[in-house]
Amino acid sequence: MMAAIHARLETLSCWLVWAGGAALMVSAIIVTIDVLCRKFLGITMSGSDEISGYVFAASTTWAYSYTLLHRSNVRIDALYNLLPRPVTATLDVVGLALLLYYMWFMTSTAVYAFLESWELGSVSITTLETPQWIPQFFWAMGLVVFFCVLIFVTLYALVALLQRNFDLVRKIAGVPSIDEVVEEETSGIDVMEASKAKGA
Repeated sequence: MMAAIHARLETLSCWLVWAGGAALMVSAIIVTIDVLCRKFLGITMSGSDEISGYVFAASTTWAYSYTLLHRSNVRIDALYNLLPRPVTATLDVVGLALLLYYMWFMTSTAVYAFLESWELGSVSITTLETPQWIPQFFWAMGLVVFFCVLIFVTLYALVALLQRNFDLVRKIAGVPSIDEVVEEETSGIDVMEASKAKGA
């Protein structure tokens, strides 16, 4: 059951990453058009830098869940790889618990900021006068989704640790091995090579 939930969360995280990436692409196009208009037409699209800042902040939080589920976060593992499997599994769960504790404060603060902006009707001190609750909503939403995913991953890893299933803990929350990193980085190469061969 937990494995099925984990798979569904991976699918959700992929959709969020794609949505965030698409938003960043649109933002980059807007900024590019603004730069070209300034250069050749002497006019400017007011607020392109502000919009791109909002998009970057929101899309970053939308990628957190994907990073967690794919264990892509940067960790110092020089000593970690030398420790016995039960110790590394315990450290993985402790690391998740500490991250959960930190994210509780960060997420609650983000939600509070959103609610406060909503109630006060705060706007940015720019020409756009953007209602602050709009970008804060998307920013806080990414953090809330990440916090929920983090709760599940922590519980999943803890259950696996109590069952002494250290391989599962490593698969859920451990530092990826070199072989796993290479496999993930080259996962699409076989498909591309097959397509080229078929086209030839």
